[in-house]
Amino acid sequence: MEPYRIKVVEPIPITTRDYRERRYAEGGYNQFNLTADDVTIDLLSDSGTGALSAEQQAAGMRGDETYAGARSWFRFREVVEELTGFEHIYPVHQGRAAERILFTALLKPGQISISNTHFDTTRANVEIAGGVVRDLPCPEAKDLGSDEPFKGNIDLVALEEALSGPDDIGLVLMTITNNGGGGQPVSMSNLKKASKLCRKHGVPFILDAARFAENAWLVTQREEKYRGHSPRDIAKKAFRLADGCVVSLKKDGIVHIGGLLALNDTELAKQCELLLIATEGFRTYGGLSGRDLDMCAQGLKEVTDPLYLRERADATAYLAECARQAGVDSVQPTGVHAVYLNAGKLLPHIPPHRFTGHALASELYLAGGVRCAELGSLYLGEITEDGELITPAPFELVRLAIPRRVYTRSHLEYVAETLAGIAKNPEQVPGYRLTEAPAMLRPFRCRLEQVR
Repeated sequence: MEPYRIKVVEPIPITTRDYRERRYAEGGYNQFNLTADDVTIDLLSDSGTGALSAEQQAAGMRGDETYAGARSWFRFREVVEELTGFEHIYPVHQGRAAERILFTALLKPGQISISNTHFDTTRANVEIAGGVVRDLPCPEAKDLGSDEPFKGNIDLVALEEALSGPDDIGLVLMTITNNGGGGQPVSMSNLKKASKLCRKHGVPFILDAARFAENAWLVTQREEKYRGHSPRDIAKKAFRLADGCVVSLKKDGIVHIGGLLALNDTELAKQCELLLIATEGFRTYGGLSGRDLDMCAQGLKEVTDPLYLRERADATAYLAECARQAGVDSVQPTGVHAVYLNAGKLLPHIPPHRFTGHALASELYLAGGVRCAELGSLYLGEITEDGELITPAPFELVRLAIPRRVYTRSHLEYVAETLAGIAKNPEQVPGYRLTEAPAMLRPFRCRLEQVR
């Protein structure tokens, strides 16, 4: 059961299919163009969409809005130091601000950023800084249905080859959990070996740790050596394998705004601090209010609670099982923050150039007002300026991201019932073509039309 009780409720919009069809067409069949009033169940993102606890609200009341050296900053720093062990700590307004600052300071034009998988905004920030993205997911990630416990791992053989080769590697960025790779966790063994390789070759090893607590929970459940350990203990060990981290606290900080950049390298930290002050705010607030800093600190304490993490993982697994019973497969084993539906398997009549994943995500909205995100060829494929697909994504997935402490089991059952209705007549789902195809951050800004 949920290890909390609900004190405040908010009504959700209940709309008709006719209304949704009209609004979706007006938005260019892009779910990012829908408004909150258009959506019944919002699974677009788990970023900044969670519910605050009573203790977080109380902490916010203590917020000190002093411009420099506020008491809220010192409370925030104390919690982050205890958790991560990093020497230089900088708050920012969200994770992509930390990415932009770090990549600008660290990457030279043409240098390569290696990752188990870069997420979309991370990829964009690398490229804006002049870097080149290279993803090296482990081979096990290719089998969506297997029970391999750590499909989020980086390919260590490929990593060693890259680090030993002639290419100029600027950093290795390990994303925990691997969001672009189906929300799968990274094992402590994989982290240790990747860290050792980076130290051997003198390449910075950085964690993209937006979901560090969820990764730690899955380690305690799936990695034999760490069974019986607390999630917080695992998280501490993971951070101490790295040279620094970028963190969106809108995920495992359980707040609506906030992020973190932390480093051990003093010279690199000085460069980042200058960029921070110039673009985000003074080093002790980084674009956040004192209220935000205090709520972030409290969220970082709460997020490693085993009862909270167990219930969150159970809820996600429950949705995946309900979807399976409805006839829709998902990436296995299920992670924590999201269920990744296998749209390619459900909709074989829609080819990748008609954006299979987007088609399923669209039908979820049209049929039931459920908003979610595609992680298929629209997001990962190579596409021309005219919107024609050149190279499809390896898989056509749809991510159902679960906000923290927001939806109950009956909400998840409603999502599964909507999926069941689609699965009864999947051949009725239309494909889509791009009418506007921005060169960067395409899913956020593109427009499409239906193709029947």
